[in-house]
Amino acid sequence: MGDTNRRLTAAETKGLRTAKELEGHLAWLDTFTPAALGVLAIASGVYTYLGVTSLLEDTGAMSFFAAVAYSVAVSVGIFVFWSYMLRLLPSMRTAGGFIGLTVSTMVGSLAIIAMSSWLNAAALAGSAAVEQHLERTVRGYQSALEQAHDIALSAQALEREVRRAREAFEALAEQERSGELSGTAGEGAVYRVLRQKTEELQSLEEQISEQQPLIVDAYEQGNEILGRMRGLTVAPGPVEQRSVAFSEESVRLAGVISNLNQFSVALLVARAAEDLPASVVLPELDGQTTSVRQAQSSTIGSVLDALDQRSQTLGQAAGEVLAMEPPQETAYNPISSADAVIRYAGNFVPSWAGAIAIDLLPGVLVFVLAVTQAAIRNGRDGLSIEETLTLADLRAAVSAMREVEMSMNDMDTEILRRVRGSEAAQDDNASKAD
Repeated sequence: MGDTNRRLTAAETKGLRTAKELEGHLAWLDTFTPAALGVLAIASGVYTYLGVTSLLEDTGAMSFFAAVAYSVAVSVGIFVFWSYMLRLLPSMRTAGGFIGLTVSTMVGSLAIIAMSSWLNAAALAGSAAVEQHLERTVRGYQSALEQAHDIALSAQALEREVRRAREAFEALAEQERSGELSGTAGEGAVYRVLRQKTEELQSLEEQISEQQPLIVDAYEQGNEILGRMRGLTVAPGPVEQRSVAFSEESVRLAGVISNLNQFSVALLVARAAEDLPASVVLPELDGQTTSVRQAQSSTIGSVLDALDQRSQTLGQAAGEVLAMEPPQETAYNPISSADAVIRYAGNFVPSWAGAIAIDLLPGVLVFVLAVTQAAIRNGRDGLSIEETLTLADLRAAVSAMREVEMSMNDMDTEILRRVRGSEAAQDDNASKAD
């Protein structure tokens, strides 16, 4: 015990006054802190209930009670956990105890985030996150449609190369027919070879031309489906119902993209280019003289060389189209609001912040209370009980002592009265006996 005659220094007086003031504030705050903590726990439970219901596929009574039970358990857990921390952590006086409870607070906070906060975020931004998923899926399908269309159009551009080759062989055939090529007019062996290749190229050109309207129709159909999918992304109403319609449209669009990939004639042209010199049917030389037959043979050799060159040109052009990166396979995968809000968490930071804050806000109160309690202890450290008494405390103590003294006086008076009454009764009994 300190010296009772010692006077408090100015710093000790100030610290003691601060401690008393803080204790008064805490006494007032304690009157509504449990109620406020209960409100936060209930609010978190409500949003947890909304998040749980978005995960449960069944909408029957059992699912309802399961969601209610989980949300009630979350509310009770949050209330009890933070009640423990508000009472125990600020009261720790040792560094080991304070660090231990701080670690416990962090572990408990992670547990609360795992069991509640992500469901709160799903309730706050689940529908928007699913719409974000739909939007990204639309962009993926649009990119695949554009890429498939570009490849198909690039393949259609091979028609010009095929036309040039056909026109070249057709002109050579006319020259051979007039005798300007081999020197012998007519429709002989050289002419038949040239006409054979001209007809093959013409057939290939017609096949390429037939694909053009199919490509145009498929591309228009794909854009129409994309328009409906974009409309479903931002349409009013429950996002679950829109997701079902969106899934149906995505299946149709996937079929359109597949058809566009099949409409590409690049592979057909590449195979035709390989067959162009290899499929030549050499006719029997029909020249009447040896010199004519030699001229025909030389001309056919030149024609075969020209076929090789055209084959290489067509093959190279078709190879460039085939080398184009094919569209990535895109498929719509339905996703729940809870999964969507986790996958696209970066786009919903405010919602996540609110969902976590409603659960972890009491943690801030815990550390505020710990700092306040430390300040109170700091103001009282080194002072005896007598030195910490204020004038109001002394008045209360004196008043209590006076009440004790009055009670004791009253008790003594009562005891004395009873003793005197007992003695008087004994005297009366003795007189009657005499």
